[in-house]
Amino acid sequence: MNQLMNKTLVWVVLAMAPSLVVGQDASIASTFISTLTHSQKEQTVYHFKAEDRDDWHFLPWSSYKRQGIPLKELNTAQKDLVHQLLQSSLSDTGYQQTTEIIALEHVLAASSGDPVYRDPEQYYIAIYGDPAQDDVWMWSFEGHHVALQFTTVGDTVSYTPRFFGSNPGRIMEGDRKGFSPLINEEDMGLQLIHMLTDEQQKVAIVSERTYNDIISFNTPVAKKPDLEGILVQDMTEKQKKLLMDIIYEYASTIPADQAMQRMGSIRKEELENLRFAWAGATELGKAHYYRIQGNTFMIEFDNSQNNANHIHTVWRDFDGDFGRDILKEHYKSHTH
Repeated sequence: MNQLMNKTLVWVVLAMAPSLVVGQDASIASTFISTLTHSQKEQTVYHFKAEDRDDWHFLPWSSYKRQGIPLKELNTAQKDLVHQLLQSSLSDTGYQQTTEIIALEHVLAASSGDPVYRDPEQYYIAIYGDPAQDDVWMWSFEGHHVALQFTTVGDTVSYTPRFFGSNPGRIMEGDRKGFSPLINEEDMGLQLIHMLTDEQQKVAIVSERTYNDIISFNTPVAKKPDLEGILVQDMTEKQKKLLMDIIYEYASTIPADQAMQRMGSIRKEELENLRFAWAGATELGKAHYYRIQGNTFMIEFDNSQNNANHIHTVWRDFDGDFGRDILKEHYKSHTH
């Protein structure tokens, strides 16, 4: 079955979701909060300035304790509202990737024989602040291979850090053989490294070995890596276009207007300073990693674990994760 058909498969988790809802995050989040019991609310809602608001991870639920309430402890109507909140906070592409990644827990449960550890209902929702009354609030949705943070400041939303992973990276057998929620991110990266000339590859390939994971990992603040790899200004127009297409593949997980605004900013303000760095092998099935780094952000892709069939991807904003940059500007002009 080809990838396009696989992308349209109705998985068990996706089937649990409602039809697409277009709405404001604040109103949906407020409605969700209103349905919570007292004990559920204590698990779910926190002060915006909680010290651990920027504590996040992408490990399975029992490997890392998270803030919030899991889907498992919500009723059907409450789960429906969580899906509505996801749909209103992401693009169709982002929502589809999220549900496809969660559905892979069924594949892992079948292969490992451990449905408790690989539970698609162990994804956690936490809300910081009061979306009904505050102009500054945040919500997060986290579990194995999905970590989404949405920080609202007035009319602006920060979407980072944003992590998506896939295990298996590609399903290797059965009816869904070849399927991956992150196939474009991998294939386009491989296409670009092979599009480079031998001389360009000497600059772009910074290590013969990968780092066995994304280097920013789950740090609250992403540090800027050393400037390495090939500069976009040293690429051909065709190579530049593919690089921008890769960036858009990641940006397209957020609402279209926000994605286009961010892409426009990158093109206008930091295009010529972008760098593409590669580590590891340059062929599918062998461990490989790439990073796209600009002045304000970086994208990381790693496929090193499980015999190079376990993908981690992340978008980090150096000054803007958890809305730090927009919060700084907001607090300059507003009294709280």
